[in-house]
Amino acid sequence: MLIDGFGRKHDYLRVSVTERCNFRCHYCMPEKPFSWVPRENLLSYEDLFKFIKVSIDEGIKKVRITGGEPLLRDNLDYFIKLISDYKSDIDLALTTNGFLLPQMAQKLKNAGLKRINISLDTLNQERAKQIAQKDVLDTVLEGIRKAKEVGLKIKINCVPLKGINDIDILEVLEFCKKEGFPVRYIEFMENSFAKNSAKGLTSNEILEIISKKYPNFVKVLRDTTSPAQYYALEDGYEFGIIEPHKDDFCSSCNRIRLTAEGFLIPCLYFEDAMSIKEAIRANDIDKATEVLKLVLKNKPEKNRWSNASDNKVSGRAFYQTGG
Repeated sequence: MLIDGFGRKHDYLRVSVTERCNFRCHYCMPEKPFSWVPRENLLSYEDLFKFIKVSIDEGIKKVRITGGEPLLRDNLDYFIKLISDYKSDIDLALTTNGFLLPQMAQKLKNAGLKRINISLDTLNQERAKQIAQKDVLDTVLEGIRKAKEVGLKIKINCVPLKGINDIDILEVLEFCKKEGFPVRYIEFMENSFAKNSAKGLTSNEILEIISKKYPNFVKVLRDTTSPAQYYALEDGYEFGIIEPHKDDFCSSCNRIRLTAEGFLIPCLYFEDAMSIKEAIRANDIDKATEVLKLVLKNKPEKNRWSNASDNKVSGRAFYQTGG
């Protein structure tokens, strides 16, 4: 069992397999050149899998594959199958922008993927192009349809930005409601890699927009391990909001992150990390396990953004950690 210094049990591992992305979204990496980390700097699938096996043996029950855009890394279905074959009942999920799903969804399902989170910030083609700096909407919608067709369980993520896609909040909700997908609106996480002009909406502003059409929604009792607060409409449909500027989910945080270059990150909003690369490449599993437990021991009690006296612009590159 993986326990941190504040007694929190950790059973959720997020693994970034690449920092590369084929979008240049305003809220993430709008000005980053289309480049990539040299292959030799990345842990191979086999090395990542060595650590995942250790983590599962120590109590991890959920593994989420992230990026960058994880589908840009070749043969991702092979990696997913390694995990699924090792523990078939593992909660195995993926976060993606959906652009490559039309050709990948069936392979991912066949490999053992169970759930998928897909980014959909708008249903307006021009605004989608403005956000991603690429004409993406039709292909993303095709990817969503394909993922549904092959039987993947789908959630939609949406980041509302003021003056850009805030007018699309209700339309995205209606689309997800019709399709039977939960949607989670994510407050923009201020970071030094985002577009300087990007401004997000608070949860209250998002709820105010939704209340114009659905005034009688109610707050759902919170799953304390989830970063999202869910709300239910009168017909029972539920939507969520992720509020990174609060710390009410920190007391039950159950997640740890591994980057493609082998850094273990205990908290998304801190710069601290330790590397397992050397130990894993040397097949020193005991050393890698020792690093894992030290990272957990040093995990902070709360995220830094909730403290009004701190600078709330994170230096974390979210495209390296998958958010």
